[in-house]
Amino acid sequence: MTLPEGITDVAPGKLATVVTYLQMLERPAPRDLGTPEGVELILHPAPEVGWYRDLYRRVGQDYLWFSRLEMDADRLAAHLASGQVEVWSLRKGGADLGLLELEWLQDGACELSFFGLAAELTGGGVGRWLMEKALERAFSRPITRFFVHTCTLDSPQALGFYIRSGFVPYGRAVEIADDPRLTGLVPQTCAPQVPLLR
Repeated sequence: MTLPEGITDVAPGKLATVVTYLQMLERPAPRDLGTPEGVELILHPAPEVGWYRDLYRRVGQDYLWFSRLEMDADRLAAHLASGQVEVWSLRKGGADLGLLELEWLQDGACELSFFGLAAELTGGGVGRWLMEKALERAFSRPITRFFVHTCTLDSPQALGFYIRSGFVPYGRAVEIADDPRLTGLVPQTCAPQVPLLR
């Protein structure tokens, strides 16, 4: 079958996502948001890989996050122990239910590497509070820009949330990768909103 111009067939077992890159060049005016009830933000210097991956799954597997799951454990441990990386968990009721990961790069930029909440914390304003903390931490060092990317596998609210938080889109790409449900990185029951094509 001949596909129309601009259409690319995606093989079974693969995922295709549209990635949007966003950045801000200066910190938006701080918002006075009270700490949500029962929530605390905990810094984890050089967190243990198993703990980190468990939190990463809790926050991201419904959106098929997989990059940190396929990373070699020693390489991931070294990344997490770097002085240029901060990993924070959002804790409620003794459970870690949110992830904030920042990385300061040699070019003077700071990346919001991972940001998300477990499903039970979404929709109640906790994300806005966590973003305010992310902005506070990112701009606590002299940086040239703060950037993040999101994709069409993420929460449908993610792109709008980042824009409302002050990020401005500046690029787009298409990423094709092996479906992590078929490589064993996440259970095959994850992300039912994304059809599994074998």
